[in-house]
Amino acid sequence: MHTNEELADLIFPDIHETVEDLEKRYPPRNLPEGALVTRFAPSPTGFLHTGSLFTALIAYYVAHMTHGVYFFRLEDTDQKREIKGSGNELVDQLAWFGLKQDEGFMGEGRDEQGNYGPYVQSHRGHIYDIVIKDLIKRGRAYPCFCTKEDLDQLRLVQEANKVVPGYYGEYATCRNKTIDEAFKLIKEGKPYVIRFKSMGDHNKFFKCHDLVRGTLSLPENDQDIIIRKGNNLPTYHFAHLCDDHFMRTNCVTRGEEWLSSLPIHLELFKTMGWEAPQYAHLPVILVQDKETGNKRKLSKQKNGKVIIEFTDGKKVKISEDAYLSMFLYPGKTLTKTGFDSLVKTTDEKIGRDYINSLLSRRLYSPKELQNKLIDVKKMSYVDSSLLIQKMVTEGYIDFSLYAQDRVESLKLKGFSREYIYKDLKNNRLDSAIIDNTLDKTEIDDEAIIRILNDEIRKHSSDSYVKLKDRLKYLLYTKGYDEGQSESLLSKLMMENGYFSSDSRQKDALRKAVLSSYDKIKRLKIEPRKKEQKLYQSLLYKGFSRDEILDVIKEEDLYFD
Repeated sequence: MHTNEELADLIFPDIHETVEDLEKRYPPRNLPEGALVTRFAPSPTGFLHTGSLFTALIAYYVAHMTHGVYFFRLEDTDQKREIKGSGNELVDQLAWFGLKQDEGFMGEGRDEQGNYGPYVQSHRGHIYDIVIKDLIKRGRAYPCFCTKEDLDQLRLVQEANKVVPGYYGEYATCRNKTIDEAFKLIKEGKPYVIRFKSMGDHNKFFKCHDLVRGTLSLPENDQDIIIRKGNNLPTYHFAHLCDDHFMRTNCVTRGEEWLSSLPIHLELFKTMGWEAPQYAHLPVILVQDKETGNKRKLSKQKNGKVIIEFTDGKKVKISEDAYLSMFLYPGKTLTKTGFDSLVKTTDEKIGRDYINSLLSRRLYSPKELQNKLIDVKKMSYVDSSLLIQKMVTEGYIDFSLYAQDRVESLKLKGFSREYIYKDLKNNRLDSAIIDNTLDKTEIDDEAIIRILNDEIRKHSSDSYVKLKDRLKYLLYTKGYDEGQSESLLSKLMMENGYFSSDSRQKDALRKAVLSSYDKIKRLKIEPRKKEQKLYQSLLYKGFSRDEILDVIKEEDLYFD
């Protein structure tokens, strides 16, 4: 019988260094207490976009304000999308804005600077392999031999059963292969990837802190994600783990679209016993769509891929979204870059007239008004903020009306008090207005109970477990924490006749077992294989092995 250590040696016969060796090679940085180490880590798949510039600006200033380090790492593992020369373009364009890295990738053909390299991911394969080998030895990673067809079939089964999609738990078929089975398949030359073995449960929630958003309650990761692809390159999630640890990054600034990946990253760090960096998930930049008039996220496709274009070494073409980004530039004099000649002066009267025209049509939050002034009237972030404050002080704007309207709207949609409070804060309403509005408004469970009852009627054929998972997810989207969800659901499902072991579920299980048994017993295969097929077909439907076994014994169902 083979061991995990032997399996790791079979996959990585030439890797003899250990994680401990890497810790010695890349020791903690000698920096003042409180110093932040940040990074800009783009893929060489295009040119600098406004969102990337915004992220780099924050990382650069945070590091320098705390006497830390800002470095540049090139993440080039997605080689199919790589555009030759774009890495150099990114370095040069950032430098043009005054954002020169303290260390890291300096451009192709130029020497890297710093002691924590290589700073290009495709040159760091040896590091990733050392860590993956360690995970396999500890039983926290395994080879997966599933083909694309296998995964497509798995997805169809999950869609039919209305369960969370992905490769996890009972659906992670290769997770349960014995070491001897994996050993044999590798020896036979069967293609494989390496997956991380998660110990999480998406039904459980945990709390973590975000530097921008405060305390977050997120579902645990339970996906056995791929960490090493078939071409031997790491995936983004795994490279992020190794690179940020061994480069000693302690503050990661990135867009809010990466929030869903946070449970994966935190579990990876916890598994390795490493301290995770602090995370700051930045808000998206909004613009007004010229076609629809609505606000939308700034996009490369609609706002231009190139933020600055060097035409002859001297002239610079600046796109519209680059102009917008400069309003977010935190406190740096822009005269030397030439942006001062592009700024359009917008006096207070124009801003006041525009706000009054907006308010005559409907209620707006402070955040919405400010975004309108920035997007449409080209006011700076500071000027628009000061103007709105001034109009509030003078009595021209009363945001308490917006707050009342917003609370009533969210209340009818079943959102929790905590969610409504965060929504109002996110819309930049004053704390006094929020507290006063919430104190005057009774926020009860009436709306959410009505919504939950509708869901129960709609999915009455679901098993207890499936239905409860569906309702828990609905409550999560409405801002209810795990304790609140359990309190609501235990009472509500009991009122609707659902119990974790009720007769309806047992009847459904018995019918499923008998139906599958009748079909499988006609197959011309060995009895042992018939039994395996019976279990597999029923496990996919959400029943547990113990429940299935009980019915088989009660009905005296055996294959001969």
